[in-house]
Amino acid sequence: MSHRRVIVWDFDGTLGHRRHGTWAECLMEILDRQQPGHPFTRDRLFTALATGFPWHEHQRPHPHLADPDRWWNHITSVVTRALVGLGAPLHLAESIASHVRAAYREPTAWSLYPQTTAVLQMLTASGWDHVILSNHVPELPAILDALRLMPYVYAVVNSARTGFEKPHPQAFELARAAAAPAPCAYMVGDNPQADVAGAQAAGLHAIWVRRDEPSHIPDLHEAARLILRRTQEPNSRPELPRTWEVAPLDTGTATRTASIR
Repeated sequence: MSHRRVIVWDFDGTLGHRRHGTWAECLMEILDRQQPGHPFTRDRLFTALATGFPWHEHQRPHPHLADPDRWWNHITSVVTRALVGLGAPLHLAESIASHVRAAYREPTAWSLYPQTTAVLQMLTASGWDHVILSNHVPELPAILDALRLMPYVYAVVNSARTGFEKPHPQAFELARAAAAPAPCAYMVGDNPQADVAGAQAAGLHAIWVRRDEPSHIPDLHEAARLILRRTQEPNSRPELPRTWEVAPLDTGTATRTASIR
């Protein structure tokens, strides 16, 4: 792989997504099954779950959680506290929280965005390898395998396994180490802080594939075209990290790509 280059990709919200939403929506699914007629709403759950996850304190490493059981025990306690804070009895909160691990990691709940496979195939054929750098659950590799994405992925760097969440600098250093000896050139992701700001701080070019609404689809083809166009441009000297913004497919924006800096 020494003559190839590497693109670092975010997963959730960039290459794929949980079809019915993430943590608040997953909890709603469990509540709807276990407690029909419950008083909770998605918005209340979303607010209650806005703290406590490892990536909410990304500046602090979490090596003590770099084990699947310890990681999920922590998440279960976060969900339990959130439900109790919303008025659920402790026994009910613990019962509901105990189902989150199985529900969230269920591979059939996940999908790739429409362009994902074709874009990775095209870039691979053009000499690029791919590393996924994600703040995710410990079972991310199994999810990627179920989605048939692993044949295109050289390495997976997952915060639940390393204890470092984006945008922590060490997360990006681990992605570089996973890609070695090939250089990492671009970070592609949908989160302006975790993906874009983190990449910039790590000295990588960043492509922000925007999703202004949860239903929006990132324009991965446009991101790939940008990378391939720049590959063909002569560049005789080192370049400072730059960021490009790619509008989502759903918006009908006339200008699909804009250079931010």
